[in-house]
Order: sequence, then C-alpha cells, then structure tokens
Amino acid sequence: MSAHDKSTEDPTKIAGTAAFSKFMVVLQLIADQDGPLNIAQLAALSGYPRPTVYRILAALMAEGMVVENPRSKQFEVGPRLINLASRAWDRSDIRTTAIEPLRQLRDITRETVHLAVPSDLSMVYIEKLESPQAVRMASRIGTRVTLYSSSVGKAYLAGIDEARREALMRSLHLERFTEHTHGDLDSLRADIVQTRSCGYAEDREENEAQIHCYGAAIVGPDGVPVACVSVSIPLFRRLPDPQQAYVAPLLHACATISRKLAGPG
Repeated sequence: MSAHDKSTEDPTKIAGTAAFSKFMVVLQLIADQDGPLNIAQLAALSGYPRPTVYRILAALMAEGMVVENPRSKQFEVGPRLINLASRAWDRSDIRTTAIEPLRQLRDITRETVHLAVPSDLSMVYIEKLESPQAVRMASRIGTRVTLYSSSVGKAYLAGIDEARREALMRSLHLERFTEHTHGDLDSLRADIVQTRSCGYAEDREENEAQIHCYGAAIVGPDGVPVACVSVSIPLFRRLPDPQQAYVAPLLHACATISRKLAGPG
C-alpha cells in the first residue's frame, strides 16, 4: 500500500476490529446456547477454522470470559462475563424502574413475566420473573427471541416508525419454529397491523408449541419503544377471559413503567 493509499484509508476501520468481531461471534455462540459447546461445534457454527477458534477460546479463558470443563472439553460462559452482565442488569435504568411493576404483574397473573430490549434483529430478555405455579418457562435472562415469532418482538415492531419497521422486517430470515410461525412478510405485516390496532401483541404458539404470550411496549418520553414486556402462559391453564386476566394488567404495567421512565412533569 502506498503512502497515499494509507492516508486515504477509511478512518472508521479501526485496527483490530475484525479480530474483535471474531471474538464476539464465538462468545455470543457460547452465551446463546442452552448447553456448553466443544471446539468442533464452535468451529461449525462460526465458520472459523479450528485453530482460530482455539486461539480465541484461549484468550477468552485467560480473561475469565469463558471456562472449559476439563472432562467434557466443552466451553461455557465464565465468571467474569456473568459478573459484568449482572452489574449491567443491576444498573439498567429500565430494569430497576420496571422491577416493581413487573413483580405486581407476575403476582396478578401468576404467570411468567419477561422484560426484553431490542438487539439487532432480535429481542433479549434482561429480566425474568418466574410463575409461582408448577409448570414454568424454560427461558432465561440473556435468551434471544425473534422479532417475528415473539410477542415482545411484534410489540416492538408495532411501536416503531413504518420505515424502520419495514427495513427490519425485510432483513429477517423467517425460520419456522412451529406450524403457527409466520412464514412470509405479508402475514407478519397483517399481524403488526392488528397489534397496532389493539395495543398489544400475541404469540399464538409461534415461538414454542403450547405456549401463548401477550406482549406490550414500554415507551420513552418520545413515544418510541425502549423495551417490551410479556406474559407467557401454558395453553392448558390459560384462563377463559385473557383480556381481564393478562392483557389489562400487562398494559397497566407497561403504562406505569413508561410514566416512571418519563420522570416528573
């Protein structure tokens, strides 16, 4: 590369960005899985050669971001990452503002309540309050759910402006999780129209069979969604009047949190 070429190089391309991105891909893969992964699985999922994955894992282990099970040779998130995530959740304005209304929502509905924030083309759970009943949801804090199959995702899509919504939807890969999952954009658009009309979203066994969820948005002072809340109910115990049992308390909780975020005045 000539001196002229160096001087005109894109200043936004920071040295080490590509390597850092690879580290994040591997770390995200480990964090997203329900169980630990070995090097072969990580290489297959990431598309990186095994030697590259090994070097990345060695660096992540040195920093306490991942740990290796010496018997199974599998990797999972480490104590440092868990500590960082815990501190971030504890300091989150949305989470701390929302926690009491979320507890009240869980106690009223007696079902699992999630608080989720948007992240790229998905939503991430940053809080989960378990149902006090015997059958519970298998989700956990940090779980990612899609914008098109989850009630929190559809509530978020319904709350943003049309141009942003259409751009996001066109970027989605509509994978079918159940027979009820949206398989095309036209059906998703129709669902979003309904969501905007009634003020809440539904996941009708679209993300997981036999689970029905209701979701609604928490909005900032500008009226734009900053997070979403869902109530998840196993179908066998869904009450006959869901509007009264789940939707009304959900909308009340989201409105309360939105007002608290806006502050006095």
